[in-house]
Amino acid sequence: MPILIVVLIFQLLVIRQPLADVGQLIIGSIMVVLGLTFFLLGLEQSLFPIGDAMAVSLARKGNVFWLLLFSFLLGFGTTIAEPALLAITQKAADIAGSAHMIENSLTAKADYALALRLTVAASVGVAIVLGVLRILLGWPLHYFIISGYIIVVAMTPFAPAEIIGIAFDSGGVTTSTITVPLVTALGIGLANSIKGRNPVTDGFGLIAFASLLPMIFVMTFGIVR
Repeated sequence: MPILIVVLIFQLLVIRQPLADVGQLIIGSIMVVLGLTFFLLGLEQSLFPIGDAMAVSLARKGNVFWLLLFSFLLGFGTTIAEPALLAITQKAADIAGSAHMIENSLTAKADYALALRLTVAASVGVAIVLGVLRILLGWPLHYFIISGYIIVVAMTPFAPAEIIGIAFDSGGVTTSTITVPLVTALGIGLANSIKGRNPVTDGFGLIAFASLLPMIFVMTFGIVR
């Protein structure tokens, strides 16, 4: 709603042009508001509790392998289903085709977008695994974050110029509607279930990993490809 209000104010007071199709705008806006409302309600009612309960159950079983596997698959699955990632990879493939970085065909662009999505999804899976290990072992968060951004800065001059912007944006689109609630639930549930861990200081921070590693992985994707 705030976004809609801002757009309408600029359209009517700054641009001062009539809206092309008021009826379509109203219907679309209602659909967006209702869709997001029910989506967030569904996350609160089902997916958020599931992520919390799974983390607690796996931690109590004491099997680190299954916990790490669950963490990777959770990060991978939520990211591959992320609508924002789907949109940006499709747009990146279209531009890459237009710039003749890849063959400008539907098949080549679909393959490029899929490879990019899988790369980002895998990076988030690895990021969640690292975050879970940090919670289990009590490692300081800032060591990982500082080291990660040093790697990002060091890789930037060697990555293709065309991939750098996509890599940096990939870190943002991964932390969107689906990923954030589930990953946050995992971290808080895990910190709550481990003796000596504080859910406030240890349960949060997984999202930072999910934002950081995609930049490294996508630049690596650009260098290798």
